Amino acid sequence: MVLSSNNIPDSKGINAYLRDKSFSKLLEYYCGKELFEQVENKFIELGEVVGSELEELALSADKNPPKLKKRSRVGELSNDIEKHPDFIKIEKFAFEKFGLAAMSHRHGVFGMQQPLPPIVKYGLTFLFVQSEFGLCCPLSMTDSLTRTLTKFGDKKLIDKFFDQLTSQDLDHLFQGAMFMTEQHAGSDVGSIDTYAEYEEGNWFLTGDKWFCSNPDADLAMVLARYNKNIIGTKGLALFLLPKKLENGDLNNYEIIRLKDKLGGRSFASGEIKLNRAFAYLVGNPDEGFKQMTDMINMSRLSNGVRASGMMQRCLQESLFISNNRHAFNKKLIDLPLIQKQLLKILIVTEASRSIVFKAADLLNKADKGDIVSQKIFRIITPLIKFRACRDVRKVAGDAMEIRGGLGYIEDWLDPKILRDSHLGSIWEGTSNIISLDTIRALKKDNNLQIFKNFLIDSVKINSEKKHEKHLLSVIDDVFNFVENEVQEDFTSSSRQITTSLYYLSSAIFLIEEGNYCEDLAYRSKISELIIKYKIDKNSPITRDYIDYNLINNLIKI
Repeated sequence: MVLSSNNIPDSKGINAYLRDKSFSKLLEYYCGKELFEQVENKFIELGEVVGSELEELALSADKNPPKLKKRSRVGELSNDIEKHPDFIKIEKFAFEKFGLAAMSHRHGVFGMQQPLPPIVKYGLTFLFVQSEFGLCCPLSMTDSLTRTLTKFGDKKLIDKFFDQLTSQDLDHLFQGAMFMTEQHAGSDVGSIDTYAEYEEGNWFLTGDKWFCSNPDADLAMVLARYNKNIIGTKGLALFLLPKKLENGDLNNYEIIRLKDKLGGRSFASGEIKLNRAFAYLVGNPDEGFKQMTDMINMSRLSNGVRASGMMQRCLQESLFISNNRHAFNKKLIDLPLIQKQLLKILIVTEASRSIVFKAADLLNKADKGDIVSQKIFRIITPLIKFRACRDVRKVAGDAMEIRGGLGYIEDWLDPKILRDSHLGSIWEGTSNIISLDTIRALKKDNNLQIFKNFLIDSVKINSEKKHEKHLLSVIDDVFNFVENEVQEDFTSSSRQITTSLYYLSSAIFLIEEGNYCEDLAYRSKISELIIKYKIDKNSPITRDYIDYNLINNLIKI
């Protein structure tokens, strides 16, 4: 940490985990005390490098994006992507040292005798992304590909690749990817025309994939039309595409070029032309799209976790600056306009963390067979992907402004976070597509009523009696609106529905967390502010209901 004589605070060197005063108690709540005590030292260890070495590597990798080397010196197709050495060092942190792609699938990470639950993986990712966003895409792809393969692939195929997909040795590791988007189709997945041909017991894929992140991955999940007579998503099967064939030769596809992206510049995204490329069929060909949605949903949740983590970095930096920079003979944090700006950042940041940590908890229960958790998780995932990934864009801009002119300078992380923040609301489905997915999830079976009952039960268990009546009334108001609007498949209100349910859910989860211990009691106050500021559209943040003494204490936590 540097508190310079020229009034420019620099938080470099501060442990990113320890400075976040509520992080440990939230982890303890969601992990349980026993598991928390076993893994907290890893969070402390990661927190130590996030604001120092990892940030330096991230800034360097962002300025030195990967390069495509299509051919070898003798003219043979190579499809090699040259990564900057600092990006490879970041890979070693994520894949090797902290085992982030392996820990959900096998024992042995951190010496544990069983795979670790999602809250540990997403908690560490939430911390990791506070310095490096880019690698989290290949990391998520590898993790989610492994999950989808083990869930739907046959045993022989799983056994063939599992060890390398979950390796903590970068030289042995097989990284994963997902190749789905096509130029003419975009978000309309049912229009995909990459096709698969079956000959002599093998499948071969032909077509163009327009946006392929981690394009030189060792394995990629690919959607292709296995029956040209079946239109829409029903004709799509799921395939596993290896980079190399069993004899060591390159598979028959070509990386055409890499994308020059606004953000996420440290990792590669490219265009791929499949030329009768060999692939393995995964699962039932009639359920290819359904199987791929499992991987897509994991990627969407990961996008939300990343958005939440970046917001937390913005909040912590803004608090640090405001507590250590002076203007007009006062600390910035004592100025009412800064307090109001910080409060707006804090509300959406903590809302996002509550709902993504709750999602991790629900995923754990869902994977163990809990039907209600499966349904709630299915609804919450698009809520997170839609709202958290939009909120981070505003938060990143406000945090840059709080730093002032230096926030616009590439010596600092602010410009990188601002660029990276725009990715989440586009990839794995734009905001419109995601909001429509929310409608689909709510309309399936009796999910809307199940979700409402889930929130009502939480309020009755966790809320004080004096607040319970009001919260139940808010739930009724929101769900009455939703019930009237979801009857139309392409309702123009889908975005408003998604936003309302996101903030309502996060407000209720914040109350639940606030009851855990005194250190988290302030989260109930944030819940009240969310209800007033985000649910009741007629109540903007004004002096009419803000107690500035309370806010002053909140934003100094």
